[in-house]
Amino acid sequence: DVVRLVDLRDEPLDVGEVIDLLDDRASGALTLFVGRVRDHDHGRGVGGLDYSAHPSAVERLRAVAGAIAAEYDVLGVAAIHRVGTLQIGDIAVIVATVSAHRDASFRASRALIDVLKAEVPVWKHQRFDDGSDEWVGTP
Repeated sequence: DVVRLVDLRDEPLDVGEVIDLLDDRASGALTLFVGRVRDHDHGRGVGGLDYSAHPSAVERLRAVAGAIAAEYDVLGVAAIHRVGTLQIGDIAVIVATVSAHRDASFRASRALIDVLKAEVPVWKHQRFDDGSDEWVGTP
């Protein structure tokens, strides 16, 4: 199967797991994107955040990964997103693709993270250093 990993997890994400699952002797390229929690957003200090997801989020993520696999000439696709409480520096999301040639993998991985962020119902609740908070990505 081209879609090798799709999941939401409330435990730390492992880049090594993604790389191992995408191992393919026919691939000449693996493009990996790791999204991390940063200490600022729009000029404000961030102290941490929480991710929550709609019950349909894994199903929607699987559909997005499948669409990317069908659209691009890739041999493997992976996408995992954290839920729960994250601290600065924690990995929030990992997407990756493998292909025979780098261009397909670069394009597919970029599309995968962009569509995931736009269409998968995962919401971020940021806590700012000044005591305020903000929800991002909610309907």
